[in-house]
Amino acid sequence: MRELTFRGVVLGGFITLLFTAANVYLGLKVGLTFATSIPAAVISMALLRIAGNSNILENNIVQTIASAAGTLAAIIFVLPGLVMIGWWQGFPYWITAVVCAIGGTLGVMFSVPLRRALVTGSDLPYPEGVAAAEVLRVGFGSADGAAENAKGLRMIVLGSLTSAGFALLAAMKLAAAEVATTFRVGAGASGASTSLSMALIGVGHLVGLSVGIAMAVGMLVTWAGLVPILTAMHGASGDIAALVDDTFRNDVRFIGAGTIGVAALWSLLRILGPIIRGIRAAMATADARKSGQALELTERDLPISIVGGTILALLLPIAGLLWVFAADTAIADGIAPVILGTLVYVLVIGVVIASVCGYMAGLIGASNSPVSGVGILAVLGAALLLVLVYGRGGTVEQTQALIAYACPPSAFNRQIGCIK
Repeated sequence: MRELTFRGVVLGGFITLLFTAANVYLGLKVGLTFATSIPAAVISMALLRIAGNSNILENNIVQTIASAAGTLAAIIFVLPGLVMIGWWQGFPYWITAVVCAIGGTLGVMFSVPLRRALVTGSDLPYPEGVAAAEVLRVGFGSADGAAENAKGLRMIVLGSLTSAGFALLAAMKLAAAEVATTFRVGAGASGASTSLSMALIGVGHLVGLSVGIAMAVGMLVTWAGLVPILTAMHGASGDIAALVDDTFRNDVRFIGAGTIGVAALWSLLRILGPIIRGIRAAMATADARKSGQALELTERDLPISIVGGTILALLLPIAGLLWVFAADTAIADGIAPVILGTLVYVLVIGVVIASVCGYMAGLIGASNSPVSGVGILAVLGAALLLVLVYGRGGTVEQTQALIAYACPPSAFNRQIGCIK
């Protein structure tokens, strides 16, 4: 059966473009992205069946290509910071593309040794991967599967039209897209808001009930607990809306970031043993292939020499990109040792992030993997290292340059975490 075809690559690229745009929008709006494998599998099977002469392997390639949409969209969680601090006035295409390419490639290379630990040598359920495989299997197993695929495509088109229609009504002020209010709670204050966005309803369906419950609990803890308590401590007087917004942005968000960071560290401690065993198994398989032993296709890994060589080769463009960010700035003098330390940091933290996010994707699904938490840890780690080198209390120009310099390694690690 044909597996890698021109039409499959083109269709996969088109679906990736579509879902990347959707993920970027949702990521900027609510901080959530979703795994695209399952809807991509449905769309590819429906369209390739119309084209004729398709098979399950070709559709698997399409959905695999489209699964990169969530990875590409993750760049929005780091690079916009350069615009916020005034370092960039826009998003340079080639620099952004290079960051995505390097981070994605590093993520793939770091994930190869983890395959045995997290996939073949574990009992992790991989809910979204199993669901995508089941969609492909059913779609090619019977006429009922073909009917389900056609129905799925119709539902996607109907959902798109419904969302577009509601967005038009909201733009014409015939419907309210968002409603928000603030109110006093004892000596403090809090707020409540809701959004009728069809996109949020759709992403809620994709990420599942468990994530919805977790977000609802977090919302209650935030707005029924933390915000009223903290605003009471500040003194809820004057403009309540401004006080609630300021408390949420400057206090509560950092509490949430710390919670996510601790959860990410705990996940890493839990999987250290399986990771070490998986790397040993991968090295044993490489030795077996060198000795001429025949292995099943599913038992073959990308040779460790290629993995290591690719990672080392990517250090050169990473160093060059870091130099571009540091050149002609307040931190340009003596930047070479800092770049060297940053490369070591990217390698070490990259392994940690790939391990944690891969494990969590297998446990609760890629849509629920704590990429935001490990991303925050990566940013904090880079910031701490720069503080150790440059200290505190620098000029405004130096502070701005340091923030800009910390963004590329954080972006690389963010991309690594999204390759699951």
